[in-house]
Amino acid sequence: MIRNMLILLISFGFLISCQKPIERPNIILIYVDDMGMGDASFTRGEVRPTPNIDKMASEGKVFTQYYTNAPVCSPSRVAVTTGNYPQRWNINTFLSSKEHNKKCDQLDYLKAEAPSLARTLKTAGYTTAHFGKWHMGGGRDVTEAPVISKYGFDEFVSTWESPNPDSLLTSSNWIWAPTDSIKRWDRTAYFVEKTLDFLKKNEDKPCYINLWPDDVHSPWVASEQYQDGQSNPNYYSLEYLKPVIDVFDRDMGHLMDGLKELGLDENTLIVFTSDNGPAPTFEYSRTNGLRGLKNSLYEGGINMPFFVRWPEKIKAGQTDSESVIAAIDLFPTLCKIGGAELPQSYCSDGVDVSKAFVSEKETIQKRKIFWEYGRRNTKISLPKAAYDKSPALAVRYGDWKCFTSFDGEKLELYNLKNDPNERTNIAAQSEELANQLKAEMLDWFEKTDKSEVRN
Repeated sequence: MIRNMLILLISFGFLISCQKPIERPNIILIYVDDMGMGDASFTRGEVRPTPNIDKMASEGKVFTQYYTNAPVCSPSRVAVTTGNYPQRWNINTFLSSKEHNKKCDQLDYLKAEAPSLARTLKTAGYTTAHFGKWHMGGGRDVTEAPVISKYGFDEFVSTWESPNPDSLLTSSNWIWAPTDSIKRWDRTAYFVEKTLDFLKKNEDKPCYINLWPDDVHSPWVASEQYQDGQSNPNYYSLEYLKPVIDVFDRDMGHLMDGLKELGLDENTLIVFTSDNGPAPTFEYSRTNGLRGLKNSLYEGGINMPFFVRWPEKIKAGQTDSESVIAAIDLFPTLCKIGGAELPQSYCSDGVDVSKAFVSEKETIQKRKIFWEYGRRNTKISLPKAAYDKSPALAVRYGDWKCFTSFDGEKLELYNLKNDPNERTNIAAQSEELANQLKAEMLDWFEKTDKSEVRN
């Protein structure tokens, strides 16, 4: 009997030892361009149905309180790349010409020595790729920006606003042209194909991929029938946006079909979000009624669609409306999931939220998230309407969101649980809290800002 028990135990141990452990997942960060809360129907948006994106979201976990760390492209991308507030790397608005960058108190590109999520994941055995928009240096007259490989990417394909524009996408010295080999409406499909090809070539190792389309950013050119020159004012109309969203949603469906065909669907973590809010909003339909838009620190400019999908680890059909997370959290979170140790000298502004991704019960505890946008000059793009033009500094703390100006004269306080559209300023009624948060915002900015120019 003892002998039989030993045989059973040995056999059981052998079976356990032969079971293949869950491998580190492939990670695809889908960073949509200018997609607002109202542009996708999984967030109850009504601009256009997005059935393929909705299906992806339903198969994972949706977070309703996710924030980008800047309301405009370049600093938003710096935050997600480095896990730092973007002003630490002296990028505070969209990068453009050298003259523009100087006037906006910023560098011409993200320094190559900055922390890089891709580079860090490579230390854990990941092979890495960037497909899509870059906009962290390069383009226009900025010719000395480091090549994308300097940031830890093994393979890359990018657009005109990068140090390495793909010739198939850039037949002219501009963001797009009717003469481009890959047409404006085929770009996302092109990046999706690059993503699937990269995964197929590297099926024997974990992959990290930036899939950063320049949809659904204007100009909106959805097909041949819409192509009639770069000055067409209709490129910025709702009529032209809707078919662009249709095409983008179709391409996301193709991505998911491709993952399933490759047998990679179950162990691929998809992180889906947007870099900043939309512009224009078309009477706030693109922000689901939230105040603000691109270039504003009100909710419409920074509260973004967000979900994670990873069938092997994340139960489908979940929604987390309690956790408040931000783009700076993705660096430590994805490194934790990928088994990569953070660099010894690295100091993250974000926190690891991986438990909230994979656990049905875990939520992120109350903490402070800060923003700066606007500087002390008039060269930075700001919303035209006074209603949308936020003060330059903001902080989120629990249900509270507070704003102030650099001189401390402006002070706004909102309870987002009671007032998600930020319509009733209650700073006077909660003076002690508002002044405390104002002091913390001013102190935070002085400690993190690296700009050498102050106007």
